[in-house]
Amino acid sequence: MICALASAVCFGTASVFQAVAARDTSPGSGSGVDARLLLRVLTQWRYLLGLALDGLGFLLELVALRTLPIYTVGAALAATLAVTAVVAAPVLGVRLRRAEWLAVGVVCGGLALLALSSGAEGHRAGTPALRIGVLVFAVAVLAAGALAGRLSDRSRAAVLGLGSGFGFGVVEVAVRLIDGFGPADLLTNPASYALLIGGAAAFLLLTSAFQRGAVTTATAGMVIGETLGPAVVGVVWLGDRTRDGLAPLTVAGFALAVAGALALARFGEAPATAAPDTDTGTSTDADAGTDTGTPASPPDSTTVPAERP
Repeated sequence: MICALASAVCFGTASVFQAVAARDTSPGSGSGVDARLLLRVLTQWRYLLGLALDGLGFLLELVALRTLPIYTVGAALAATLAVTAVVAAPVLGVRLRRAEWLAVGVVCGGLALLALSSGAEGHRAGTPALRIGVLVFAVAVLAAGALAGRLSDRSRAAVLGLGSGFGFGVVEVAVRLIDGFGPADLLTNPASYALLIGGAAAFLLLTSAFQRGAVTTATAGMVIGETLGPAVVGVVWLGDRTRDGLAPLTVAGFALAVAGALALARFGEAPATAAPDTDTGTSTDADAGTDTGTPASPPDSTTVPAERP
């Protein structure tokens, strides 16, 4: 559980740095699967730092997935959005409001319930049909992501974020479907290819989502995609169970963790812009409703635009 939570911290922090780097990079082809955009952001040190954190987070996630049920790891990774919101405050110059701190607390409470009630990972082996199905789904995510790039900016981030979540969900399930890590085992197992394709699709889609959409909007879609589907696969096909008599506690913890994370999708990622006073040339603070007495400054190019309800 410690590895799962540490993984969420790595992923959530990486999301902020990668989003800022993506915004500073000119778009490539405009597709949701934009390889040229990925090559350009790789020249940004903040994106490389994010990748390093992603790599560390993935290793920690592997340890957690080999020990805990998928639904527990998935809910822990839902805390990625809470971490993103908290880290975005100092990095992007915004502040968390009371409702957002409450949502962070709900996520933590849900994870605490899961830690108390989840059992060990299921030991049921995945069928060959499941392995092939996961590979087919990974390819479908990659293809759908290319089409999603044509959507409008507002829906683009949410859909691409959801697609990236499906890709990361493929990774979670594929890890459980890999029985051995020898060369022969990996090359003959469709789950190995599903892991690579799903992971690549997730990174491509999430990078495209970050460039034109709000960080938390994209991450909220990712949370849905990487928690619900894999949790069902783990329970139905891989034998994941809860501790005896604590199933209701597990369901409540899972629901709280995901709901709290999704509530943070309303988090405004940039400070409210100051509206210029046409009479004085000064700006008025949008939150306090008071005249700041200072000229409005141009927005920083690295600031992620706010999502307002």
